[in-house]
Amino acid sequence: MRIISCIKPGMLEYREVPEPVCLPGYSIIKIRRIGVCGTDIHAFGGTQPYFSYPRVLGHELAAEFVEGDAPRLRKGDIVTVIPYQHCGKCIACRSGHTNCCQHMQVIGVHCDGGMAERLMVPSHLLLPAAGLESDRLALVEPFAIAAHGVRRAAISHGENVLVVGAGPIGLATMEMAAIAGANVLAIDVSAYRLSWAKKITGVKAAFHATEEYLAEQLKEATQGDMPTVVIDATGNLNAINNAFRYMSHAGRYVLIGLQKGDITFSHPEFHKREGTLMSSRNATKQDFDWVLENIRIGKITPEKYITHHSHFNDIVEEFPSLISDGNIVKAVISLD
Repeated sequence: MRIISCIKPGMLEYREVPEPVCLPGYSIIKIRRIGVCGTDIHAFGGTQPYFSYPRVLGHELAAEFVEGDAPRLRKGDIVTVIPYQHCGKCIACRSGHTNCCQHMQVIGVHCDGGMAERLMVPSHLLLPAAGLESDRLALVEPFAIAAHGVRRAAISHGENVLVVGAGPIGLATMEMAAIAGANVLAIDVSAYRLSWAKKITGVKAAFHATEEYLAEQLKEATQGDMPTVVIDATGNLNAINNAFRYMSHAGRYVLIGLQKGDITFSHPEFHKREGTLMSSRNATKQDFDWVLENIRIGKITPEKYITHHSHFNDIVEEFPSLISDGNIVKAVISLD
């Protein structure tokens, strides 16, 4: 079978490898769709933390069950995948926080992923998704990340929530926050992405990150309060550091985005606010189940985020131009 391997930064390559042989506790799936996410782009660019080469990318997956011991699944059933392989034994796993396992192995990041015709995964990570289209299923994982971040923030109805970054995760976070009842504000450096935020996520106001009087505008938009919740979805160091200034007194700051450097902020300013700073890593099965249910009832329509389609046979050649396209919101790779 064919795989696509990221040999080194800036280089993807098709390779022929033997088909996986199913082991106890595992299942074989046939890949139908692969969502291209920020992790894949950063890995290709050489800026992804905790990453080594060569690596088969791809962890946003829609697939077809082929064989294995996954309960309730038969050959041909449509599935999506929780890509976070956890140990089940560490303190995080024992307390139900499988999303931040001490020994985490994320498919497509720490081990080979779904840019392949077939993939073997732990059976318990497969989620049945009968009746849902492949394009939708390929976006369940980023929506689960957004849902987890919003759950971490513990948003109350009517709160002013600022989401920094209008990429796919940021847009999904805006939508999840709106579903939670928040008045959602958005910041980004791209007018194009901000237009998407206003068009599809229900944000109340959107601001360009370089505006001179941004803090004053946020204050006005929140009737003098400032946002009680700030969520970073950029993974950009400057954006993360700057956003400490936008948090209200007694506010919460949730970091979904990840970057390599040290965060710096004014301790007196943070302290006088009695601010809460927390990270949000990956997602749990609870988040995946919540997203799947809300897709089924029509509250979430992930396919509206897709701006670019490509085929597995063409993606090695197309990938550099695809990810550099300033009009991209979400790209999906098809294998059928």
